[in-house]
Amino acid sequence: MDYRSFGRTGLSVSVAGLGCGGNSRIGLGSGNSEAEAIALVHEALDLGVNLFDTAAAYGTEAVLGKALKGVKRERVVIATKASWGALSPERAVASLDRSLRLLGVDCIDIFQLHGLSLSAYPRARDSVVPALLRERDKGKLRFLGVTEAASSDAEHQMIARAAADGVWASAMVAFHMLHQNARDRVFPLTRQNGVGTLLMFAVRNIFSQPARLRAALRELAAAHAVPHALAEADNPLGFLVHEGGATSLVDAAYRFVRHEPGVDVVLFGTGSREHLRANIASLLAPPLPEAARRKLKELFGHLVGVGLDLPGFAGGPAP
Repeated sequence: MDYRSFGRTGLSVSVAGLGCGGNSRIGLGSGNSEAEAIALVHEALDLGVNLFDTAAAYGTEAVLGKALKGVKRERVVIATKASWGALSPERAVASLDRSLRLLGVDCIDIFQLHGLSLSAYPRARDSVVPALLRERDKGKLRFLGVTEAASSDAEHQMIARAAADGVWASAMVAFHMLHQNARDRVFPLTRQNGVGTLLMFAVRNIFSQPARLRAALRELAAAHAVPHALAEADNPLGFLVHEGGATSLVDAAYRFVRHEPGVDVVLFGTGSREHLRANIASLLAPPLPEAARRKLKELFGHLVGVGLDLPGFAGGPAP
């Protein structure tokens, strides 16, 4: 596993982070038993993953807590979230206390406000944050984080505002091969201000379901947003998969985001141990060839908000 320093927190985090939400919910969403979900977390630990991201809304905090019971606390970085609806100070603190109880820990490493909109941001910063900082001073959490509502904030307006405020130690942001604008709108700000980044949406239905990709490219070509040749091709991103390049489109998607300057942790969700190993292998593989990265930027670097639908079982990240 590769590790990196997470913003200004001093935390050492694995570049691969196991997301416990999405459709898979560490296997619970696809019919796996609690024991199987626990075994999946243990395998992730054995493979070097040390960051686990969950949320009150996912219903996986208790299972994750059981899986991490007996693991040395300093060995893992636990991130969880309070729903954006918990924007009163009292509800945010109650959510924190419930998460602590379900996870079975005394302190949460990164406590995040979940899916915060730009319009709700001032209230969160001015009302909820002071209450949570008081809980931090009691030892209940170490760092505050914020996650964007990607599908309704494709321009990353909330994160761009939050990154410069000095309040947030982490930010969860959407970035993938067909939605690259965080490169200019987010990562320069997070790097400048020491905000660690948790990357979501690396692999979406648009990459794991070929029909979805072809349909999206046809729509984009009709709008003159991409070359028509892409819409007419049976395998429009086939140039990424070859000897010396990616082994699959999903592999390409993970490798593309993993090596982007400004990306600290790439989150993914899974209910399969085989899929877990494959995703980690992709995240530990070398960058895509420079020619491929350059072509992806030329073809899609101007697109905004493409492919931000809900994750599918084939590899969508959580949350």
